[in-house]
Amino acid sequence: MNPSLALLQPYPFEKLAKLKAGCTPPSELRALNLSIGEPQHPTPAFIVEALHQAAFQGLAKYPTTLGADNLRQSIAGWLERRFKLPTNSVNPAQQVLPVNGTREALFAFAQAVIDRTAKQPTVLMPSPFYQIYEGATLLAGAQPYFINCVAENNFLPDFDSVPPEVWANCQLLYICSPGNPSGSVLELDTLQKLIHLADEYDFIIAADECYSELYDDELNPPVGLLQACHSLQRNDFKRCVVFHSLSKRSNAPGLRSGFVAGDAEVLKSFLLYRTYHGCAMSLAVQAASVVAWEDELHVAENRRLYREKFTAILEILYPLLPVQRPPASFYLWINTPVSDEQFTRDLYAEQNVTVLAGSYLSREAHGLNAGKNYIRMALVPTLDDCITAAERMRELLRRYGFHPL
Repeated sequence: MNPSLALLQPYPFEKLAKLKAGCTPPSELRALNLSIGEPQHPTPAFIVEALHQAAFQGLAKYPTTLGADNLRQSIAGWLERRFKLPTNSVNPAQQVLPVNGTREALFAFAQAVIDRTAKQPTVLMPSPFYQIYEGATLLAGAQPYFINCVAENNFLPDFDSVPPEVWANCQLLYICSPGNPSGSVLELDTLQKLIHLADEYDFIIAADECYSELYDDELNPPVGLLQACHSLQRNDFKRCVVFHSLSKRSNAPGLRSGFVAGDAEVLKSFLLYRTYHGCAMSLAVQAASVVAWEDELHVAENRRLYREKFTAILEILYPLLPVQRPPASFYLWINTPVSDEQFTRDLYAEQNVTVLAGSYLSREAHGLNAGKNYIRMALVPTLDDCITAAERMRELLRRYGFHPL
């Protein structure tokens, strides 16, 4: 067996199940699960219909790993519109690669780009983080280096804290903007700085932007890494690769559809890896993805629904906790009055509400666990269920002795 498998930690939801074991929540309270970031708004009917229609035609042929021309053209056009790139600046034949959701692509990417024969190959990543970054790093034969995201830095990675000798060993930098779990957004000047660092130390930036379309301010969508490249007149997107998905944007997590885009030379090698990996997207999913990337009305409605939830939940919780509305994503990252594990367990045991302990999303690094004493609350159920969950959380806080601020 691959000895690196022994380095993998249990997934956060395994830890959560163990934490909840032995608890019997009140039977009269209906279970509410806000622990996992699985969108539950209905998948738009036109996407379902496109999938249905294509299924009659697309099952008798093998799909190519590169994907259909019209899908890559659709993605390239979306990138140019969304991130204010010049028309025809994204080459759909060389700078776009469809993938079966960002999870498998983020994992596979490290396997393709890490040189495990180098001295001390290192992958930098935020903490808290999406655990795929860590697992991908370890199984690629590299070492993770965690950059803490704390309140004092608006829950953004403190890149200035990274020593030069760590940058010197860096082969890959994972960034997540908007961030999971905080929803914080990296600004243009920070992305530009990272691009300059990638040039100086010769590493690749992998930007996980799967929450980029769930933002609060309609007039100020989050900037992206390719947008930062363009601002520096680097339309070859050298050393820069972005990951996007329809899961959050279009409420289609079961479609398993996303893409990778950016540096053509990097994607050429990644395509070679994926050709052997055997992970081509089915033709029916490709057809549904085309119509999804070409429509924005359903995405704007999706944002409206999340804004409605944030407004309602903050009215309930803010008088008791200093919880802030995030600029993007569908998560609330809440500082707990007791340990995150105790709060998570008590909320389940007393109120039958499941959230995720923040320490399960992070690692002890540089003297602290940046997720400690936080919980992640995913506002993915219905508005009524989110309100009910917040009201039950309020009851627990009152039991702790908390009163309105």
